[in-house]
Amino acid sequence: MRKPLIRIAGVIIMILLLFPFILILIGKSQLHDSDISQKESLVESSSKLRIMAFFPHPDDEVTVSGTLMNLIAQGHEVHLICLTKGEAGNSGESYTKEELARLRALEMQQSAKIIGVEKLHLLDYPDGGLDEMGLDSIKGIALGMINQLQPDILLSYDSKVGLYGHSDHKLSGIAMEQVFLENSGKSDFSPTQLFQVTLSPKQIQVALKLSSGFQRNYPKDLNQGLPKPDFSVSTQPYFHRVLEVMKAHQTQQAVLKDLMPYHDKVPAWIYSRIFDREYFHEVK
Repeated sequence: MRKPLIRIAGVIIMILLLFPFILILIGKSQLHDSDISQKESLVESSSKLRIMAFFPHPDDEVTVSGTLMNLIAQGHEVHLICLTKGEAGNSGESYTKEELARLRALEMQQSAKIIGVEKLHLLDYPDGGLDEMGLDSIKGIALGMINQLQPDILLSYDSKVGLYGHSDHKLSGIAMEQVFLENSGKSDFSPTQLFQVTLSPKQIQVALKLSSGFQRNYPKDLNQGLPKPDFSVSTQPYFHRVLEVMKAHQTQQAVLKDLMPYHDKVPAWIYSRIFDREYFHEVK
């Protein structure tokens, strides 16, 4: 009688030990498409490159923070452009716009420090007012920063959706794409590649079930949705620092929980192996 009990106990222990790994495999199968290749870095170059990441708000960099950490670890120089101080992103707290702008600027500086970005360009254009400024104005800002910094690689939101439908996201993506396509190949235009952050088709389906932001703003016609990724970048080694980046944006925790559901409930070593990559589309 004792031996069968020992065997049963052994089986139970084995199941308990294997369960997290089974959960990881299931999670990966639900989020990642096997036909999308995975790379170790956004760019594969032994030369030191200058990368310019162009986003409208503090906390937008979270979507590519693992990739930025990877680039910095490889010795590349990263410039992070933030068009606004995020004063319109009040998630239920009773801040004035001036107070929120000050807090979010500090959060952005802390985030850049965690990522390892030495070149943060925190601008002061109106949050939620980029539409009123107009596409040509945003293109002018983008081109001006390119001419000033002379980057080799550009990184931005996509031009179709802006990841989940925010008008500032989409406009900044459109502006950067048009600037790149209109100037690519010119002798005085330094960037050779533009990458846009996107999601895998499976991630989009999950986000539409779990994320209220996606449900509100994502196009009903999925054919008008995000560009399909050309590849993903492995970011699992940097996941603990990605969580630190998210925590740095204290005023935006509700938004970030919507972006990465259950990240505060699932053990990080499991979550990091499920959300172990960031997806990109290359503009050509």
